Amino acid sequence: MLAAMNPVYAALGTTIFETMSARARANGAINLGQGFPDGEGCGPVIRVAAAALTTRSNQYPPMAGLPELRQAIAAHYARHQQLDLAPEEVIVTSGATEAIAASFAALIVPGDEVILIQPLYDAYLPLVQRAGGVAKLARLEPGTWRLTRAALEAAASPRTRLIVVNNPVNPAGAMLSHGELADLAAFCVERDLIAVCDEVWEHVVYDGARHIPLIAVPGMRERTVKIGSAGKIFALTGWKIGWMCAAPAIATVLARAHQFMTFSTAPNLQWAVAEGLETQDAWIAESVAGFQRSRDRLAAGLNAAGYRVLPSAATWFLSIDLAASGIALDDTAFCERLVEEAGIAAIPISAFYAHAPVAHLVRLCFAKADDVLDTAIERMDAARTVFVR
Repeated sequence: MLAAMNPVYAALGTTIFETMSARARANGAINLGQGFPDGEGCGPVIRVAAAALTTRSNQYPPMAGLPELRQAIAAHYARHQQLDLAPEEVIVTSGATEAIAASFAALIVPGDEVILIQPLYDAYLPLVQRAGGVAKLARLEPGTWRLTRAALEAAASPRTRLIVVNNPVNPAGAMLSHGELADLAAFCVERDLIAVCDEVWEHVVYDGARHIPLIAVPGMRERTVKIGSAGKIFALTGWKIGWMCAAPAIATVLARAHQFMTFSTAPNLQWAVAEGLETQDAWIAESVAGFQRSRDRLAAGLNAAGYRVLPSAATWFLSIDLAASGIALDDTAFCERLVEEAGIAAIPISAFYAHAPVAHLVRLCFAKADDVLDTAIERMDAARTVFVR
């Protein structure tokens, strides 16, 4: 019977995020591992969703998403990123991960090569393989996290059809520069590639920076799938409302894949997200400012405790360099001891690699209340005195 199971999934373990969250629950630990914020999220959006349960339809919404939400997404990107999307080029999904899965199912022909960039979201590789694709790995080097043309060329071949781009980058907390985006666009155009762009962190950027979507770079409008997430924008990670945007020739095929995955997503949440995208720009800006303060609070505390903290330009995450902090443990051993002995769950960045992992970096989520961060800093300080012996 076991031989009949799909080998892609039969060989997988439980995702590191669920593993470390379970360890946190079992140990009563502070969970700085899985990326979810403290607090309720965007209150006005929640109240719209609650009201819609009793005042609007709870039956199947249109497969591609409610017209109100598709229009709101297009208008939101026109306002914030100067994109000229039509509502018909937007497909609503049950979270960004479903959008990624639908994109791969729709666009990968068995045998196609797909460039994945390490460190990578752990869902990418099995989803590419399940669609029949062959993953080829490029990588960002720790510290600078820069994407070079040489790394792209080394991963490419005549069989390359897609490239998957995560920008801003989880777990690195980095953003691709204008030059990197231009080089990436030229690479895609020269090789006639489609770029699947996981841009769920597009609003969670700091220090006055502005996200530039790859779809806006010359040459990319007709060859890009842009993926977004209401969960990241409104700090409502459990809602699982995502979307994918693409030119009509691509969007049509994306919708055909989506219709046989989840088909549709809770209509009350869709109405709420539509209103949020139209009315909550001030809340979004305020929440990002709050996350930046939390980033700075955790970074300052960890630096004072003797940890080497890497810069974080975006996302809810920062990383510490164990070797530069005087800790000889690798990232997995450190995280296992940290949750057991110090009561803090973190994520080893080696989990974001499919080959030749970097094993001296650890990711921490700073989207937490001040008192939680302060307690975590105290425990990390105490833990370091033990781990450096």
